[in-house]
Amino acid sequence: MKTENYFLKEIESSDIKNIHKGLSNPDITKYYAVHFPTIEDTKEQMDWYRDLKKNGTGIWWGIYDKNDNQFCGAGGFNNLEKNHKKAEIGLWLLKEYWGKGILKEIMPKLFKEGFNKLDLNRIEGFVASDNLKCKNGLEKINFTYEGTMRECEIKNGEKIDVDFYSILKREWMQK
Repeated sequence: MKTENYFLKEIESSDIKNIHKGLSNPDITKYYAVHFPTIEDTKEQMDWYRDLKKNGTGIWWGIYDKNDNQFCGAGGFNNLEKNHKKAEIGLWLLKEYWGKGILKEIMPKLFKEGFNKLDLNRIEGFVASDNLKCKNGLEKINFTYEGTMRECEIKNGEKIDVDFYSILKREWMQK
């Protein structure tokens, strides 16, 4: 998949160093349920990506800059439920790529993949309530805020609220 400035390549085991670069950075994983301080720990995430594909419950891609082929981050779908035609979307970027409009450029490609190739009707996004940048980003690309799940997760011993968003195929097609 390609956009004007980026291309997406399905994540494979050889991408472990790129994945580790992102998911070992506390600034990137601040709002995530995962953090992998070592390459060895990152193997768990690589197994997760592989299992998503193998079990038909999702797929993730590495995001690369077309100009220099540099890895920028990763995005994709998980918790795919074929019988309900829905999946959860996720995306993270290396810190040096924050604020460059990548989300706005990449998301339409992910929507197209999800709604057309994966035959989804609904794409969901779950965001820690205090992750304002991510929530603003989802709203900019037409996700609808549906509510807050109060104290539904525990991270670092603290109860956190999670906001949930969605976009439906018919809403995406109207644009």
